[in-house]
Amino acid sequence: MKRFFKPVEKDGPSKKPSVSSSEKEDGENRDVSGEDKRDPLKFLTWNANSFLLRVKNNWPEFTKFVTSFDPDVIAIQEVRMPAAGSKGAPKNPGELKDDTSSAREEKQILMRALSSLPFANYRVWWSLADSKYAGTALMVKNCCQPKKVFFNLDKTASKHEPDGRVILAEFDTFRLLNTYAPNNGWKEEVNSFVRRRKWDKRILEFVLQSSDKPLVWCGDLNVSHEEIDVSHPEFFSAAKLNGYVPPNKEDCGQPGFTLAERTRFGTILKEGKLIDAYRFLHKEKNMECGFSWSGHPVGKYRGKRMRIDYFIVSEQLKDRIVACEMHGQGIELEGFYGSDHCPVTLELSQGCFNSKHDEVSA
Repeated sequence: MKRFFKPVEKDGPSKKPSVSSSEKEDGENRDVSGEDKRDPLKFLTWNANSFLLRVKNNWPEFTKFVTSFDPDVIAIQEVRMPAAGSKGAPKNPGELKDDTSSAREEKQILMRALSSLPFANYRVWWSLADSKYAGTALMVKNCCQPKKVFFNLDKTASKHEPDGRVILAEFDTFRLLNTYAPNNGWKEEVNSFVRRRKWDKRILEFVLQSSDKPLVWCGDLNVSHEEIDVSHPEFFSAAKLNGYVPPNKEDCGQPGFTLAERTRFGTILKEGKLIDAYRFLHKEKNMECGFSWSGHPVGKYRGKRMRIDYFIVSEQLKDRIVACEMHGQGIELEGFYGSDHCPVTLELSQGCFNSKHDEVSA
């Protein structure tokens, strides 16, 4: 099945450039020569809620959308494909599992879809969990290849974040961070509030330590920053699971809309000198298409929506923000392509950076 895993490249030499041992130590490098090489300007992020299911059930519609928008970068969250490696053996989170007949079939379906246009024009990186849980993917057009790609916030070669929650790509003029933030949960337990607090602390440390170059941070960040970012603030503020009330009032409410999460997110933006691209352009609440996540059409979450998928950019990039839009609307989830999240896009104008200027302004 090897031929299905390798991305199909339409332009340039078919032989992949070699990677030196020193480059491997710093991260995964791939140089793209030619006059057409440039940094990305158009971006798409989407929590697919199982990428394989979207390929099986919603691929024609999503393909049409990608063809129309023509992004340079596609960032996917909740891939939900297991990493390669047999049971009980160490896993390879950068490759899809294919050691069983069912895994090979699933991998074949997915890679065939990505080998067809327009996706054949992109190179794909995976960061996967050991099971069908979480995971991220990053697709970058062949003409916009990054200098380095890492899979953790520490920028350490070959080390993947647990559950495949991070892909970090370094381009000439900025860094792109694709993250799938862990859900805060409802209760004070080891895999809930504590995990999310640690995650937010590490994100803050990352943005402060990475101020030497502008940042484009995208993905499912699992937080709605302000009341304007949810459809029904009172509902989400009072939400409970089985009547449980956390001991800390700041942890009460819908995961993603607790006061503690929103405060920490605000601190990350302020101290990291970061701009919420969508809110920078859209100041008013839009009840029809101003949210990226929508509750199930049946049940108490019908019509309840949150904006938890973002493009966050360094202040240095704010004057280059041309557009930032959400592409789903309505209670019946039009434009969600089968997921409970809709795609979000960002467009930047062309620009250049002076490294000394950036260092001073960072």
